[in-house]
Amino acid sequence: MYPLNNAHDLAPLLDDIGSRPVVMLGEASHGTHEYYTWRTAISKRLITEKGFRFIAVEGDWPDCYRINRYVKGYADAGSTIREVLEGFDRWPTWMWANWEVASLAEWLREHNRNLLVEERVGFYGLDVYSLWDSMREMVGYLDKEDPQAAQAVRQAIRCFQPYEDNEHAYARVSLTEHSCRDKVLALLQEIRKRAHHLDGEPEAAFNTEQNALIAVNAESYYRSMMSFDNESWNVRDHHMMETLDRLIQFHGNGAKGIVWEHNTHIGDARATSMKRAGMINIGQLAREQYGINKVYLAGFGSYQGTVIAGEAWGAQMEEMVVPPAREGSIEHALHKTAEGNGYLLFNTDESRSIYESALPHRAIGVVYNPENERFGNYVPSEMADRYDAFLFIDRTRALHPLQLHPHREKLPETYPFGV
Repeated sequence: MYPLNNAHDLAPLLDDIGSRPVVMLGEASHGTHEYYTWRTAISKRLITEKGFRFIAVEGDWPDCYRINRYVKGYADAGSTIREVLEGFDRWPTWMWANWEVASLAEWLREHNRNLLVEERVGFYGLDVYSLWDSMREMVGYLDKEDPQAAQAVRQAIRCFQPYEDNEHAYARVSLTEHSCRDKVLALLQEIRKRAHHLDGEPEAAFNTEQNALIAVNAESYYRSMMSFDNESWNVRDHHMMETLDRLIQFHGNGAKGIVWEHNTHIGDARATSMKRAGMINIGQLAREQYGINKVYLAGFGSYQGTVIAGEAWGAQMEEMVVPPAREGSIEHALHKTAEGNGYLLFNTDESRSIYESALPHRAIGVVYNPENERFGNYVPSEMADRYDAFLFIDRTRALHPLQLHPHREKLPETYPFGV
């Protein structure tokens, strides 16, 4: 096991990544400080040493595109990162409206400052949830640039209007008498036909087309919510894979991209119990589409600590205690054998043979109850097939959401390592 105490310790990991153009960095929760800061440390080195062009995260496209505009220094992109992040208003807000992301965004903005526009490193959201925000973004832009295309957006909005506050209601009626599928497909076709005529900043056409694609895939996602299988999960990860591929194509031949998502998305689903449930994820899809030697999957986990989460969907965020990992889990095993923080590389026959059998592997969502650790929150995983590397932090701390830490201006450079 390699030590993990400072950025210099990442050298063997960077060597193992080699020339792979897609690197996916996971997390075992959406509210842990160290997962964000270590992913930042790895991402900085990938950008500066290996020429990676963008970071794509498990977030909504419209919100993350505002961060993208800020870090690239586009006109009227916001005067401070706090101003940009305070626009994140869909629960769970803490996932991206936090000081760890603020610190990364400021670094990206400074890194981009002296680069040509077409060379600047971007920040994007991969998720499919932003149906309404995406359509409003399109109307606001197209009213000025292409009023005819704006009418196609308004027709789609009118179709969805009765269900704005109740997607489950749309899922029910779409199975019988009402569907907006034709409207959003017509919208996407219209936008693609006219996108090359759009003016504005370099990414305006791409941004508008992506928002139209979200409308199409969000409709599929909401329609699948009434099924009794895991189709909605699969629709979501197919959309994220499609968006990743669009970003790689947009950034040009040989472009390299970094993905930040939960372990349940980036760790190959075929090496977990998700496979028996008929579930896929972006890690699996990327390996299948690009080839296993073009994609690097790095998972994260910890033994105990604290985390930001909610006790129910939409509940107030709070700092919760993460109890010691369950006996028999990969986290428990590494706590007993490792000397502090470290990481595993599954790049030898010996290391793969040690971790080829399924072990429980903790997964904490935005909804969390520590008392349920006895019954759930663990995914049986063949670690050496699920990941190329696994980074272990023995004791972690909660993330720093803007709402809970409103007066913090910036995280110190040494903060990722607790120095």
